[in-house]
Amino acid sequence: MNSQMTIDFSDKKTLEKYSSAFTLSDMEIFIFPELFYPLVMANIMSPIIWKWREDPWFADIREKSFNYKVNRIKQYIIDNYVFNLDLATWGLTTKTREIERFRDFFDVEVLRRSNALFGYEGDKYYFDIDIRKHFGLDKFNSDVIPYWKTETVEAMTAFRHKENFTTGAGECVSLSALYAAAMFIVAGIPLEKIFLIATPLHSQNFITEKEGVITNNRRIVTKNMWFNGTSLSEKARRALENERVTMVSHISGYMHTIYRDATINRKCYKWFSGKLRDFLSTELTDRVFINFLRFKSKYKSLFQVECTCSGISYYISLEKMLEYEHTSKFSASPDTREKLIGEIEGDEFHLSPLPGKIILNRAEEILGTHKNSDLKELEILFTGLNGEIKKDMIREMFEDLAKFITTRPNLPEEDKNYIDSVVPEISVNDSREQIIEKIHGHADRSEMALLTLYAYRQMDKADWLPFVKAAIERNPTCFGDLNGKSIREVYEILTAMPDESVYDGKRLALPDEIWNFKRGDGLEKAFLLAVFITGTDPAAEINIVSADETVRLSCSGNAYLFRTKKNFRKHIRISGSNYEIS
Repeated sequence: MNSQMTIDFSDKKTLEKYSSAFTLSDMEIFIFPELFYPLVMANIMSPIIWKWREDPWFADIREKSFNYKVNRIKQYIIDNYVFNLDLATWGLTTKTREIERFRDFFDVEVLRRSNALFGYEGDKYYFDIDIRKHFGLDKFNSDVIPYWKTETVEAMTAFRHKENFTTGAGECVSLSALYAAAMFIVAGIPLEKIFLIATPLHSQNFITEKEGVITNNRRIVTKNMWFNGTSLSEKARRALENERVTMVSHISGYMHTIYRDATINRKCYKWFSGKLRDFLSTELTDRVFINFLRFKSKYKSLFQVECTCSGISYYISLEKMLEYEHTSKFSASPDTREKLIGEIEGDEFHLSPLPGKIILNRAEEILGTHKNSDLKELEILFTGLNGEIKKDMIREMFEDLAKFITTRPNLPEEDKNYIDSVVPEISVNDSREQIIEKIHGHADRSEMALLTLYAYRQMDKADWLPFVKAAIERNPTCFGDLNGKSIREVYEILTAMPDESVYDGKRLALPDEIWNFKRGDGLEKAFLLAVFITGTDPAAEINIVSADETVRLSCSGNAYLFRTKKNFRKHIRISGSNYEIS
């Protein structure tokens, strides 16, 4: 491996950034957007997703269509990972503490306007239901906020060891990074076509292959699904319809709405924004109109459907027809409507048109014969179908219809100061070993590559100061659960756990990962014990010495021994917030 970039950890901002590469909380990624794609790259370096390719579920997947690949990956993720946003998983912090962390190099008022837990109010839906209550924070004082650390694929997979879990798990940013890595490794989608999109309340990906596809938590949304009016598409729409996109992350770099500088390739960002806008808009057809009425249910009461049987016309309210969709494999869309009608009980129909309702068939004829008309002209034509319908109701419907067929995402402006950045050139034809070699080989000139090694926990290639800082200062769950016990009791609990790290090779888990998954290498356990000691006595002086297969933690004249297979020769001294590593 080439020599690495020289990093000045005496600079507070630099130390916080590289330390954040280990904890990767949602807030840390917001402050340091250059951390987002290294998590994807770390997942690509991991052996875990490469093993998916050996599963019969993915047999011959590289030869299949794009939609087949996407749906196969989606189902695998659904089967093996659940969405988890439990507050207890990674513990709590406070606004005061986090503001103090970032105050010297980030505008706190900008943080309050852009982050949901600091005062952001972009999506009215969340604030109608009280965001703190929605996230389970109402039981704490208003200063308390969650860490919500973004998990590596190792941590996501290790949830199967956690109590009350039977599969892996992860929060939305973790799932976003997992999807991106799986699309590359399993589906063979080039990284150049994978964009990660972050809003203050959510994270999703946009894959620019074919028409495009959005990954949304564990689900995927195609362009047809975006406009199908279902509850899934409604949830998928919420972030891009209501929230400002704070960040777009890509293999070429990032674009952040707050920062003037952008490292993403300008042409790549232009391509992304154009493809996304195309994905979020569609022509108004009879099928799309039905989907809209299903999506905005308050307008379905305006319509009735005319049916003909043996030359006789029958009429049924659209509300009643849509009720029958719930128990049928057919829908009210024009292409399957006749089959749905065949399943509806006869006494649901009327021999005369229902007063005050537009006949949907007539409205659909207008859509078919006026394809090039603007919505204002269509509004006038619809109003003329039934004089009993109030014009303001029709006008309101067309205003909502315009928003339904064209979502205008609030993306970061293209007018930025673009900075060229060096990134590893990684191909879908590269092996895992070749990718690792390329990332290592770029660590001397590419910050993305170097941060990838930190996010990957490659401790034989990383400076230990950021790791020690992250381990001691930002792992509150283990201390909270163990509060009230003696050091000896905690030591006995740790030694009874399996000496198995969830990270292979020269990689280390953080203390809360050990506590959550109830396993860890002896060196990892020593850091957990150190967290407990400093949490009880912030002024304690601790020495951790790792040599050969033994780790010794000493404090206040007492020594605690652990077994390790990591084979690091390190001496870590912890005294308050001062850390020395030799």
